[in-house]
Amino acid sequence: MAEQRTDLDAARRRILADVQPTRERARVALRDALGRVLADRIVAPMDLPPFPASAMDGYALRSGDAVGAPPHRFTLAGTSYAGRPASGPVPKGACVRIFTGALVPDGLDAVAIQEDCTHDENGILVHAPVGPGDHVRRAGHDVPAGTPMLDPGRRLTEYDLGWLAACGITSVAVHGCPRIAVFSTGDELVEPGGVLGPGQIFDANRITLSALLAQLPVHVVDLGIVPDDPGAIREALERADHDCQAVVTSGGVSVGEADHVRDVVADVGRLELWKLNLKPGKPLAYGRLRNAAFFGLPGNPVSTVVTALMLVKPALERLCGMEPEAVLAVPAVLRGGIRHQPGREEFQRGTVSSRHGRLEVTVTGDQSSNRLASFSRANCLVRIPKDAGDLMEGAEVQVLLLGRGL
Repeated sequence: MAEQRTDLDAARRRILADVQPTRERARVALRDALGRVLADRIVAPMDLPPFPASAMDGYALRSGDAVGAPPHRFTLAGTSYAGRPASGPVPKGACVRIFTGALVPDGLDAVAIQEDCTHDENGILVHAPVGPGDHVRRAGHDVPAGTPMLDPGRRLTEYDLGWLAACGITSVAVHGCPRIAVFSTGDELVEPGGVLGPGQIFDANRITLSALLAQLPVHVVDLGIVPDDPGAIREALERADHDCQAVVTSGGVSVGEADHVRDVVADVGRLELWKLNLKPGKPLAYGRLRNAAFFGLPGNPVSTVVTALMLVKPALERLCGMEPEAVLAVPAVLRGGIRHQPGREEFQRGTVSSRHGRLEVTVTGDQSSNRLASFSRANCLVRIPKDAGDLMEGAEVQVLLLGRGL
């Protein structure tokens, strides 16, 4: 495969075109559906609310009985509580005491709020104008029966579940949770808590990737640390390909003599792209094993995180059956300059805050690709276009908010 650098947006398009949603489906109880991805459209099975209901505490009445200038006098014909409506017809010129959420009796079309009413021995006085529909939630005001509520591909939120429960829905059809294999490669890596030998470091990438992926509706399969040995790498990839729908690795995709992952993938499957026109994150491989999609991320921790956020996350969202979430990019004023040589798109870690009615951003110090500390203190990424030169103090830049689509 010819080695060429692919721009980030082009790489994202190629990967998303190659990844297809899982065909696995399940029906789950509503209480277990948080964060799952809908497989079918949901149509409202009933009007919500199912009856005309009062939006306020007050008095339900016929607006036609309140013509002319207030005050308007009504006799009291009963009380309508939430869950215990008033019974019997309401005569002309009469009203019903009503509470929020209670059924508005037949024939009545408005509610005078209690703050606008007084009562005496002769009945109720309404001291404000009353018009048809005032303070009444009509049947179907939230959603009419037969109306589409939620479309396939939506990841269910707490508020969706409450909306569905209000319509009496108890279970939903969802996409299955794909199995995603994760492993790190490198003879220099040791499990946290182990004993470091000369030249060794603890493996941080795998736990970082697993934590990022755990935010998606997937099952993460941790395959541990795989040594820099083509046979061991092949065995790990074949195991992952048999059991999982995607494989995410870190390390072993650069050009060093011990970087074997890319070659093994090309041998057992196909390699679609390698090398991004991106900083950090240039050495990235994407392809397919016999069954599973393959993402080979760089070994440097910051490069791993950036490529996981920009490429792996949207691809796995597609695999889960949802449309990838749009990245929320907002303009901010740069505090302090950024040196940048044209040629590669770059993402720097930054801290954005609001000051004097505008957003300002400051990068988090040294941006070396080994420094996870620069992420720990960041709440955004500063996007620098590939054709940009040095950015001066006060320049307007685009920032991508971490945790908001990233």
